[in-house]
Amino acid sequence: MKANLTAYLAQRGVAKAPGIAGKPRRGLARRLVPLGWGIASLACFISVWELAWAAGWADPLLLPPPHIFLRNFASQAQCFVPTDVIGETSSTTALRSLVMTIVATTLRVMSGLVLGFVCSLAMGVAIRYFRLLGNLTLPTITLLAPISPIAWLPVAIFLFGIGNAPAVFMVFISLFFVMTVSTISQIDNVSRTHLHVAAVMGATRAQTFRHVILPAILPSLFMVLRMNLFGAWMVVLVAEATGVGSGLGQVVMLARNTFNSSLSFFTMTLIGLTGFAFDVALRLIQRHCAPRVRGVPRPKRLRQEHAAVPDGRS
Repeated sequence: MKANLTAYLAQRGVAKAPGIAGKPRRGLARRLVPLGWGIASLACFISVWELAWAAGWADPLLLPPPHIFLRNFASQAQCFVPTDVIGETSSTTALRSLVMTIVATTLRVMSGLVLGFVCSLAMGVAIRYFRLLGNLTLPTITLLAPISPIAWLPVAIFLFGIGNAPAVFMVFISLFFVMTVSTISQIDNVSRTHLHVAAVMGATRAQTFRHVILPAILPSLFMVLRMNLFGAWMVVLVAEATGVGSGLGQVVMLARNTFNSSLSFFTMTLIGLTGFAFDVALRLIQRHCAPRVRGVPRPKRLRQEHAAVPDGRS
């Protein structure tokens, strides 16, 4: 009906009603506002850096401004070739070398995050469902949780040697203990009323977990996951710097050893952009999997399904 009304008004030359044409435009404007502020924030940061260089306050050899370390893309990208020998050159193109290095680090972070999230969720649920397991493991987990992930680096090398496994293990260990403790806390905070209603309706343990506990704890767990995302990136860079053979951390170590400040800032820029893209992707996943997080709107599909459910009133 709305489409017919729009076509009729267009034929008569009448302007569209604000309620018909204004909503999509307002929705688009709301999406563009955060993007605009992000661009403005980045522009201010770069402007201050460039002005400091122009005024002579920043030494271009130590603190090169963006226009200096970004213009040498072709030569710097040759340092991103994933090899087992630091600094070894290759015949691959600069763009391909850059993409392969970013993908290698991203896969390690994703693998560690997925393993850490799934294992910590399973461990937290098992601790609360099985009292004996909780009594035996929770004190140890609480004891290991405050240990910095960097302290686990020698253990990772002793266990897995040099390669991808230590980097994935470091990301996993940086998330597992914190997420396990958070899962236990969130399960303890589930509304007792909801649990009692599920018990009265004859729900099994599996049904209670799937339909009551999991929807209640998942939003907060996603928030904890996002908070530990940037820490995971820091950990994987340290692990890669020990000699994984490829990755952004290895390039950072190469820049340090050769005192190449332009390469260092260029790699830092790539790390920041990749981490930002990771956070945006995680927010999109959170929006669809846990729409009840405060500040994250519910997906349109769920709103339509909720509206289609009859309220039982005659």
